[in-house]
Amino acid sequence: MRLGTRGSALALAQARLVADLLGGGEIVEVETSGDRGATGDKARFVKELEEALLTGEVDLAVHSAKDVPAALPAGLALVGAPDRADARDALCGAASLTDLPEGASVGTASVRRRSQLLALRPDLEVAELRGNVDTRLRKLAEGEHAAIVLACAGLDRLGRRDEGNPMTELVPAAGQGCIALEARADDSAAAEAGASVTDPDSLVRLTAERALVTALDATCDTPVGALARLDGQALRLTAYAGLPDGSVWVRDEHEGSAAEPSALGGQVAERLVAAGAGEILDEAEGAA
Repeated sequence: MRLGTRGSALALAQARLVADLLGGGEIVEVETSGDRGATGDKARFVKELEEALLTGEVDLAVHSAKDVPAALPAGLALVGAPDRADARDALCGAASLTDLPEGASVGTASVRRRSQLLALRPDLEVAELRGNVDTRLRKLAEGEHAAIVLACAGLDRLGRRDEGNPMTELVPAAGQGCIALEARADDSAAAEAGASVTDPDSLVRLTAERALVTALDATCDTPVGALARLDGQALRLTAYAGLPDGSVWVRDEHEGSAAEPSALGGQVAERLVAAGAGEILDEAEGAA
């Protein structure tokens, strides 16, 4: 299998993980518009990888699942999800939010994280922070921010987990910590390879979270979080939607059957909309 991936340290670590699970594979680096600094487009970290799939340059694209838009291009399909890493966000630079002084600068590029941070601590100065994990940690070490927020999974996969403290207060991005494998819909060999390395529980959780995002028509400019947890055949989905400044938000949690993850995602989306999420997300889109 030719595995397409971005060239960042984290993306390459994920691709090597998949190659190991497959028992080998050729890793093909593809530069995406997101790597070139593009912002605003949800597909900016996957578009060029999907084009490489469609042209036959690669057989499987290895994505961070949180970067994959709800709607896939015609002719492509998600075919696998290996065992999920820790889905939580991590606070780097402080033990907890309560340890940060009033007005402290917290760096993040995520509107979802911004919304929830300000909902919890409206006094914080949430500042724009871009770059790969190493770049962001270097900026923290240089004192540009009192703290920054990253994904636990990214720190884990780069061997830097001890530099962050898991945050239970924030609802993570849908698919955070999960690797998504994408292939051409008519490529049975790639589909079989993806299925062979898929963790069923991770796939169920990812399916529920993506169903919620799809039902809410969320984009990269909408502060939405989703986290599904499994307990036997019980699937519990926690979701968040808010304004970027954290001044208005809704949060819900609901339980359903692990056999119907898409249905649970739709149900929680309906509950959020009934509580005002539709108007909130429309306003968030308008402010973007």
